[in-house]
Amino acid sequence: MSSAASAVVGMIGGGQLSRMTHQAAIALGIDLHVLADDPEAPAAAAGATPHLGGHEDLDAVLAFARQCDVVTLDHELTPAPILRALVDQGHVVRPHPDAARFAQDKGVARVAFAEAGLPVPAFILVDRGQTAEVTEFAAEHGWPVVLKAPTGGYDGRGVEVIDDAAALERSELAANSGRWLVEAAVPIEIELAVLVARRPSGETRLYPVVETVQTDGICTELITPARIPADVADQAASLARRIAEMTGATGILAVEMFLTHDGELIVNEIATRPHNSGHITIESAATSQFENHLRAVLDWPLGSTESIAPASATVNVLGPLGSVDLAETVPRALEVEDAHLHLYRKVSRPGRKIGHVTARAPTIEDARAAAHECVERLVGR
Repeated sequence: MSSAASAVVGMIGGGQLSRMTHQAAIALGIDLHVLADDPEAPAAAAGATPHLGGHEDLDAVLAFARQCDVVTLDHELTPAPILRALVDQGHVVRPHPDAARFAQDKGVARVAFAEAGLPVPAFILVDRGQTAEVTEFAAEHGWPVVLKAPTGGYDGRGVEVIDDAAALERSELAANSGRWLVEAAVPIEIELAVLVARRPSGETRLYPVVETVQTDGICTELITPARIPADVADQAASLARRIAEMTGATGILAVEMFLTHDGELIVNEIATRPHNSGHITIESAATSQFENHLRAVLDWPLGSTESIAPASATVNVLGPLGSVDLAETVPRALEVEDAHLHLYRKVSRPGRKIGHVTARAPTIEDARAAAHECVERLVGR
């Protein structure tokens, strides 16, 4: 560890979350080390100290942890036994494996939240092939049902809407997942997320509720403040705080929720790490989710989570169908005033997230228009 650094934080994973965490670490004098299997991973390309190795390789993860004051995560894919082995050998891991498991396994979270009386969709957990149980569930709750792989899914992967018994028989997800989380379909009016920053000492700060827009299972747009009544925002914040306390999460916790047509809040999923719904905080909040994640895992005082603009909107940049010459399009995109561009240095593929744009403005409509205009100039539609 470098004596010149204020701390050394190790992040398992070298993707865009680590990349933006590294940018926040620079101002705090923190050395961010990342464990990744690609020497050109986005975080390493931004200057984070890379360690080559896989998140499923116990020896590699242990060697990595020895270089760090604290180990944290940029994804849910590190096996729970490896995280527990780090703790057993005296390494500081935040979030603790007991908290991370709620994000690593949707089934664990569903059962725990239901037992705690939190509002969740009706659900069952069944072993692969138990189609009769799914049919019985659908007879009670109605088709379609939502089929989820309890582990490993993200960005729409591992989730499938099943319209009837015949569709279940044809489902690739059903064929490949060893266990199924089956949920009743929720009549969604708006999708929301609440970010919580929480220290081991218990200090907790919540960001304003974010409205998230999903397209084909991928978050494509963020809006803050969310276009919901104040009492609904208060309820969402209360639910997120309660989940943070019951899970013991440290760092950033993201709680995704549905607001139904009837005005009911339903808890969907959580993430115990910086989250796509928090990218907007880089420009919209006094302290970004990435800086507060670092502060929290180091048990340092948290920064203000208050909004610094009347309205902000983020649009994710997805890889276009054709090729784009960024050397030509970036300058055009930067002509849009009040739009802030973030590119992740990821190889572009159609539909892959390669960056995002956030705009601040007096109104939500103006912020959305600026962000969309910037993206349009960058990659077209």
